[in-house]
Amino acid sequence: MSSTKLRVAICGGGVGGLTCAVALSRCSDVHVDVYEAASEFTEVGAGIGVWPRTWKILCSLGLADDLRKIAIVPPTDEPKVAFHFRKGDQAQGIDFHTLVTPGGMLAFHRADFHAVLLRHLSPRCRTYTRKRLASYHQSPSSLHNSVSLRFHDGTTATCDLLIGADGVKSTARRILVEELAATARAKGRGDIARQCLEAGSPKWSGTLAYRAIIPSDKLRLLLPNHRVLENPMVYLGKNTQLTVYPIARGRLINFAAMRARYDREYTTFDQPWVQDAPLDELLGDFEQWEPEVQALIKSIERVNRWAIHTTLPLPSFISGRVALLGDAAHAMMPYQGAGAGQAIEDAHVLSTVLADPRTTRATLDRALHAYDAVRRPFALRVQENSRDNGLLYTLNYPGLTFDSWPAGTAVRTPLSASNSIPSPQHHPSPQPHPHQSHAGPGGIGSSSSQKVAQHGSGQNQQADERKLAEIRTRIQRNWKWAWETTADADVQRALRMLSDPGPPRPA
Repeated sequence: MSSTKLRVAICGGGVGGLTCAVALSRCSDVHVDVYEAASEFTEVGAGIGVWPRTWKILCSLGLADDLRKIAIVPPTDEPKVAFHFRKGDQAQGIDFHTLVTPGGMLAFHRADFHAVLLRHLSPRCRTYTRKRLASYHQSPSSLHNSVSLRFHDGTTATCDLLIGADGVKSTARRILVEELAATARAKGRGDIARQCLEAGSPKWSGTLAYRAIIPSDKLRLLLPNHRVLENPMVYLGKNTQLTVYPIARGRLINFAAMRARYDREYTTFDQPWVQDAPLDELLGDFEQWEPEVQALIKSIERVNRWAIHTTLPLPSFISGRVALLGDAAHAMMPYQGAGAGQAIEDAHVLSTVLADPRTTRATLDRALHAYDAVRRPFALRVQENSRDNGLLYTLNYPGLTFDSWPAGTAVRTPLSASNSIPSPQHHPSPQPHPHQSHAGPGGIGSSSSQKVAQHGSGQNQQADERKLAEIRTRIQRNWKWAWETTADADVQRALRMLSDPGPPRPA
C-alpha cells in the first residue's frame, strides 16, 4: 500500500469539486475528503453545456461512456450546430447567425451529469454532507504546515491542502483575500490590499435570470414545429435575452431568460438570490416578442428568478496551502456556457500537478503556483468574454445598440409594480469590468451562412444588418477558444514548472 503524500480537503461538492475529487481519488498516494454544505450531493440548476475543450478533459477522466448515455445527442467530431442566433424582440424575428462548431455544444441535464461524477468517485475518497465551511487557519509553524478547518456544525478537520470549491458565496475566498491583503500591506502595497478586499465578496451583475424546465411535449402541442425542439437557440433583445436548448435526451427544454440592468452592475442585491417568481414578470418583458418566444413562455409551469452574481478578478487563486477553483475563483456570466467547463478545467490542471510524483508536502507550493500561473489568466479572459457576450446578447455593446427600432416594432411595457426591480427599458451605458481591459482573445470561429430577414426600410435596415453582422463576428471571436483549443498545452506548461527552479510566471 502506498503511503499518503498529501491529505486534500475539497470544500464544495459541485461540478468543479467533484471533478477534482474524481481525478485525485485515482491517485493511491493522495487522500481526498469532500465536504458538502448541503444535506446531500446535488446540483442546483437545469442544463449544463460542454464544449469540445472540456469534453476532451472528461474523456481523459474515463467519464465519456457514462456521459454519452445522458447526452441529448452522441458526441462527435463532425461539424454541428451549436446555436442558432435570432433577434426576437419584435413581431417577426430575424435569423442572423448559425454557429457551427466541431461536435457542437453537448447539453446535459445537470443532475444527470452530477450523478455520473458521483459514480466515478473512488471508494478511497471520503464524502461528508452538512459540512459548511465556517473558517480555516493555516499553521506555518507546525510540522507539515497543515490547514485547520472549522465547520458551522462545530466540527473540525485538518489537511495539507484546502481546495475551495464552495461556489460564488465562497467562505474560502473570503478568508483567502484577507490573507492576500495582509501580505500586500506587509509589502507596502496598500492599493493591492484594497483591491483584494474589494474582490472578496460576490457582486450583483445587474442581471436577473428566469430559469425553467419545459416539457417538450407541452411545447410541441402549442407549436408542433418549434425550432428549439431540435436546435439550441439564442434570442437577442434590448436588455432581455433567451437561451433555450433540449436536455434529457430531448424530453425537456432548458429555458433561461435574462433581464439586464447594467447601471446596477457591481451593486448589492438586497433580496433572496433565488426564489420562485410569478410568470407575469416574464410576460411583462417578452409580451412584444415574436410568436415562437411566446409559445415558450406559455409552456412554462414554474419559473425561478436568480440574481446573477459574479466575482471581481483576484491577483491570485492561491494563498499558502489554499487554492480556489470554479465559481469560488472566477464566477462569471452565463453567456458562453463556460462556467462549469472552466471549473472542470481548473480541476484538471490542479489535480494533474498535485498527482505528479514531483509534488510532495515539501514542494506543494510550486505545484500551486503552477496552477495559478496557468489557470488564472485563462479563466479571467473567459470571464471577461462571457461578460462581453452578455452585452452583445442584450444589445448593449457600445456602438451596437438598437435604440431606433424599425417600423412596426412596439415598445415593451414596464413590469408590474409588484416587481421591486426597475424595468430595464432605459439605462446608462455599461461600464468596463473593474481591473480588466475590454478586449478578449481574437480570431474568428466557425459559422455557416447567415440570412438576415428583410425588415425595416432603407438606411435603418442597412444599419441594423451591419450591427447584426458585427455582433455575429464578435460572438465568434469571443467564443472560438472553446472548440479551437485544448487544455493540453496548458497542462504541459504547468508540469514543466514543477521542475523549473525559477518562480512560475503567469501567461
